[in-house]
Amino acid sequence: MTNRLGAATSPYLLQHRDNPVDWQEWGPEAFEEARRRNVPVLLSVGYAACHWCHVMAHESFEDDEVAAALNAHFVSVKVDREERPDIDAVYMSAVTATTGHGGWPMTVFLTPEGDPFYAGTYFPREHFLQVLTALDDAWRTREAEVRQSGRHIATALCDALAPPPAATVDTTALDRAVTTLASQFDSRAGGFGRAPKFPPSMVLEFLLRHHARSGDDLSARMADRTLEAMARSGMYDQLAGGFARYSVDADWVVPHFEKMLYDNALLLRAYTSWWRATGSALAHRVVEELAEFVLRDLSTAEGGFASSLDADAAGVEGLTYAWTPAQLEQVLGASEGARAAELLVVTDAGTFEHGASTLQLPVDPDDRAWFDAVRQRLVAARATRPQPGRDDKVVTSWNGLTIAALAGAGAVLGRDEWVTAAERCASHVLAVHVVDGRLRRASRSGVVGRAEAVADDYGNLAEGLLALHQATGDARWLREAEGLLHPAVDRFGADDGGFHDTADDAETLYLRPRSAADNAEPSGQSALAGALVTLGALTGDTSVIDRGRRATEAGLGLAARDPRFAGWSLAVAEAIAAGPVQVAVVGEGPQADELLSTARRSTSPGAVVVAGSPDADGIPLLANRPLVQGSPAAYVCHGFVCDLPVTTVRDLEAALARA
Repeated sequence: MTNRLGAATSPYLLQHRDNPVDWQEWGPEAFEEARRRNVPVLLSVGYAACHWCHVMAHESFEDDEVAAALNAHFVSVKVDREERPDIDAVYMSAVTATTGHGGWPMTVFLTPEGDPFYAGTYFPREHFLQVLTALDDAWRTREAEVRQSGRHIATALCDALAPPPAATVDTTALDRAVTTLASQFDSRAGGFGRAPKFPPSMVLEFLLRHHARSGDDLSARMADRTLEAMARSGMYDQLAGGFARYSVDADWVVPHFEKMLYDNALLLRAYTSWWRATGSALAHRVVEELAEFVLRDLSTAEGGFASSLDADAAGVEGLTYAWTPAQLEQVLGASEGARAAELLVVTDAGTFEHGASTLQLPVDPDDRAWFDAVRQRLVAARATRPQPGRDDKVVTSWNGLTIAALAGAGAVLGRDEWVTAAERCASHVLAVHVVDGRLRRASRSGVVGRAEAVADDYGNLAEGLLALHQATGDARWLREAEGLLHPAVDRFGADDGGFHDTADDAETLYLRPRSAADNAEPSGQSALAGALVTLGALTGDTSVIDRGRRATEAGLGLAARDPRFAGWSLAVAEAIAAGPVQVAVVGEGPQADELLSTARRSTSPGAVVVAGSPDADGIPLLANRPLVQGSPAAYVCHGFVCDLPVTTVRDLEAALARA
């Protein structure tokens, strides 16, 4: 019998609609029922691609005995963390504060008023039953004590989670961040820290920008080593492109196999920056494969991009992706199978589980044509295996990251079809996710969800639209970005110049979430800061850049302590330190195309580039930028002070170097 999740738009919630647990969605009705029955609330938070969420679901939430205990003594609420990052953030703070670690599934018990009094992550079935019995007994016999504990936790967390002090954007602070990162750098395997190891996409963007501005070799070496190591690793799908969520080991051999849209969008942007800086053939290949992976495997019929591919297939983690030598030989024959096994590090002992191996590519093949043919045959064979599920909801923030990545990569590499896909996505998100002038968080199959957008939705979507404006020269995307950012500044703004995660009129939780940390994706604060800096550079509005600077400074206090968790704030700070550098290319034809291509290859962290006809309507950078004696020209401005126009690639390169 279907529970109350049957009408949900979230694929994660729909995975639980046939559980015997009487789940319901987060909302006032659930807490009203808890007050009426005078029972605690079980809050269970996860997401569709989460392996351990599936494990706990199979062990406990599909179990009749567990369901009976929950239905009798609790109100059970299921939340998709990707739809409601605000709920996830505030209650994850309780989990980490009381247990010392976090993760999903997140399991929190609340008073009917929403105060957390007991928290954890994954519980095995027998342990979970013991917890349910103990908490039910505590509530029935010591209710006042439990309520007092919950109120104490909530109050303490509100006091403890104040943002760190602001720090000034200056080159000394940026240099110190590089030095701190170097002390945490794994010089052998790349990346930072020990296992599990996550792709540090925003930190890599910062390091590449720092090198471009300062010429620092250390930052370049750390970026180069990490980007190459990840591209050759088992975390990267060597057959069909796409990065898994993270590596469970320090050497990038065994991934946690889920593939997230936000990871691949951010990494597409980082590898594009790497190619722009180095011209690396490996970088170029990964950019092409990543873009094709996103377009092939994550596109939705409506034009948006799906959230993720599952870690599991047929209930087994990694089943789709791992290989044994015998399986390679079965597809390729004995000789070619053995050759492929050696190249891809598929061993008799296995590098993963049950004698199977993930695929790595530590060196390039001697015969690229042979390897491309092998890949095609293995991809075809892999398609006959069980495939991972897909969470096809369209999240505003992550689609904004993807628009920025596809538009930027498409413009730099001359792949118009990627830019077209970014335009289609932007049109879809704006048409479906803007309701009564305000953004919503997510949709599925063209139906928008109820959850209001949070700060990173506004910031990342605006950043994507500004990248699209630069890639196409279409004034519409600049207007749309302005229309998002100006209201967001008012609705999300904090007293210190930073931004809260939720709007000033959002649903009241036990605390108003605000994170300065860039974890798997930019925080709302750094996302809005970066978009404001870009918008100011494109419009010439110094007050907008100043607002972005203040928001960046509000996030840089964390960078002084641990720059690994301030990657996007640091990247935006580099753009402020180096810019704005504005390049306007006017005119048409091959000469204009060459000038534009050169401008887009600039590695300046603060550069924005727009091309079009002189004085094109609605594009400030093209105003008062005439042709030079009837020929196309490029105008380079630094801090809104412009050089004389140039008409040759050589002169443009020199002007960009000076800027």
